[in-house]
Amino acid sequence: MIHKHTLPPLPYHPAALEPHIDARTMVLHHDLHHAAYVEALGRVLEAAPPALRKESAGWLLRNLDQVPDALRTGVRNSAGGHVNHSLLWRSMSPGGGGDPAGLLAEAVEQAFGSCRKFRARFEHAGSTLFGSGWVWLVKAPGDRGALQVLTTSGHDNPMSDGSFPILLNDTWEHAYYLKHENRRPEYLKRWWAVVDWTEVARRFARASVPVDPVRGRTDAPAASPHASAHAP
Repeated sequence: MIHKHTLPPLPYHPAALEPHIDARTMVLHHDLHHAAYVEALGRVLEAAPPALRKESAGWLLRNLDQVPDALRTGVRNSAGGHVNHSLLWRSMSPGGGGDPAGLLAEAVEQAFGSCRKFRARFEHAGSTLFGSGWVWLVKAPGDRGALQVLTTSGHDNPMSDGSFPILLNDTWEHAYYLKHENRRPEYLKRWWAVVDWTEVARRFARASVPVDPVRGRTDAPAASPHASAHAP
């Protein structure tokens, strides 16, 4: 069966993150920018082998070496734009903010010294990234992989290198320019007020379990295609 890539709805009203992220930015970001990547992915996959047209966007990012050379850049850009934005919407919520708790907080403190130091590292990485891209908190590859802050250019996703995304923020200007103009550091600092740490903790818990990006946990029954499309 061909996998139909669709634009997921925002999990909250576009104005729900006010005053930290304005409604106009959310509408343009989701309805125009994210939608464009979904449409582009569908177009580029029209020329792909039938087997690849059955896979989720997350699977494609983890297996770019199986995508024909002529299509690889288009798939990487459009699938990355689709998956990254899908993860971003779920990383935020109207009831967000505060600090991580439990095992996630312990892992952050072990990796960075404190939550405050982690935030400073994350903000610095995002502020100093040249051009457009993303800033991430990831679990490095391997069973004992530590938490790391890294950046990617364009719409590259660290899943392509074997890392597991825990948290991300968008540093493309369309994510913040209407409200913050060219003040990216200001945007990154104020963004913490909408971070959904419950969702971040869920991803952190999944990062310790072998995961198939299409089917979810390797020891669990196959998930629905919709639920697995934007794994993790």
